[in-house]
Amino acid sequence: MHATRDTIHALLDQAFQPLSLHIEDESWKHAGHAGAKESGGGHFVVHIASEHFAGLSRSQCHRMIYRALGSLFPAEIHALSIHIDAPDH
Repeated sequence: MHATRDTIHALLDQAFQPLSLHIEDESWKHAGHAGAKESGGGHFVVHIASEHFAGLSRSQCHRMIYRALGSLFPAEIHALSIHIDAPDH
């Protein structure tokens, strides 16, 4: 069970109704990394495509995603890599 990954998916699905959404938990790559949770959680990669990002800069899209996931920082998410796809990106 991947509770944090499922929560990220639910929050992003609700906020952006994505055309595609894939979340990878890469926490295992950061074992022992300063600030990483000893339990192995906290490092995620998000691949998201949504019409909500049309016409926006990547920075604007990233800020929207960080706002949508704000309740998970820093307790559940330590690091987040975001890959955006939109009709004009």
